[in-house]
Amino acid sequence: MTLRIMRSVAAVATLLLGLAGAARADTDSEREALARIAQELQRLQLQVAQAAKNADTTARVKFRYDWLGKDLELVLRGVTDHLDAPRQPRPVPPLIGDYRR
Repeated sequence: MTLRIMRSVAAVATLLLGLAGAARADTDSEREALARIAQELQRLQLQVAQAAKNADTTARVKFRYDWLGKDLELVLRGVTDHLDAPRQPRPVPPLIGDYRR
C-alpha cells in the first residue's frame, strides 16, 4: 500500500473517530462531518484504483486492492445511506386554534 493511501486511510479513520467522540454534537455538524468523510472516501477510492493500476503484477505477495475497494464502497454506502435517510420530524408545539375571547 502506498504511503499516500495509508495517509488517506488514517485521515478517514481520524474523521470517523472524531465523529464518534462528538456524541453531543448537533445534527448539522454531524451531517457536515459525514459529508466530509464521504468526500474523503471517494478520493480514497480513486487513489486505490490508481495504486492497483501501478501495482507490481510479478510480486510474490500481492496487495488485495479489490478487497480494499469493496470495503471502502461498503463504508461509503453506509455513510451516504445515513445522509440520504429522511430526518426525524422535530416536535412542533400545538396551535391554540381558538383565537376568540
